[in-house]
Amino acid sequence: MSCVSAPRTDPQTLPSGQWQLDTHHSSVTWQVRHFGLSWVTGRFDTFDASLDFDPENPERAQLSAAINAASVSTGNPEFDDRLRGSGWLNADLHPQIFFELESLAITGEQTGTARGNLTLKGQTRSVDMMIEFYGGNYNFLESREAIGFGADMVVDRTDFGIGFLPDGIAGDTIRIRIEAEFLLQR
Repeated sequence: MSCVSAPRTDPQTLPSGQWQLDTHHSSVTWQVRHFGLSWVTGRFDTFDASLDFDPENPERAQLSAAINAASVSTGNPEFDDRLRGSGWLNADLHPQIFFELESLAITGEQTGTARGNLTLKGQTRSVDMMIEFYGGNYNFLESREAIGFGADMVVDRTDFGIGFLPDGIAGDTIRIRIEAEFLLQR
């Protein structure tokens, strides 16, 4: 017997309000090509986001997110230190990576495209993020409603002045994957 029901995937059945990221059940990972041979995967360990969501008008959602640039982690401490340095993320001078939602277009029953401003290493660019809405459910462990999303974003690292390398060492394309679970604020 299960204590958890299936997620409600119709946004109209969910409460409106302010939602805060449940960082214990969320992740931000990224991939970049290495010598054209493989996609190296890393993550950020410290991040947060807030969402203002109205199921009657999902296109009017407001989302802002911040990532601690120094929390980059690849499993290789020496490489992580290099990524935090001035040629890459320059985490001392630009400690935060920001995303601010500008618009949301609903593209399907559980999909959408979010356009927003991504600020990385002091450079702000307009980016698109493909979103899948997983649904909502009552989180009995937290005694409140929860909703979940998956999102994919692709950016060109050279647009943000990240990692000046000879051609072929690291690809210009960075694939970013976000898994986000939000809790309704009380």
